[in-house]
Amino acid sequence: MFQPGETVRVKDDWPEQRGPVHIRTPYYLRGATGRVVRLLGSFPNPEDLAFARPAATKPLYHVRFPRQTLWPEGPPNDEVQVEIYEHWLEKP
Repeated sequence: MFQPGETVRVKDDWPEQRGPVHIRTPYYLRGATGRVVRLLGSFPNPEDLAFARPAATKPLYHVRFPRQTLWPEGPPNDEVQVEIYEHWLEKP
C-alpha cells in the first residue's frame, strides 16, 4: 500500500494492445509521476467487472499530478487529481 504524500508513477502499460480491455486509468497519465493524496478504500476491480469476470478487491487512491507535466498551457500551480487503482501505480 502507498501512503499519503508518497511519490508514485503510473505504469507505462498498454493492455489494450494485448486484447479487449476496460481501463479506468487515463492514457495521458501513463508514465507520469504524481503524489498520493489519500486512500479511498478497496473496491472490486472495474477492469474485470466490465467483462463479468470475478473481480479482486484493489486499493483505490486519489493521486495528484502537476498540470504542467501533463499539459504546458494553463496556470503554473494547477494540479490534476485522479482516482487510480493500486495495480496501476509503482514506485519511481
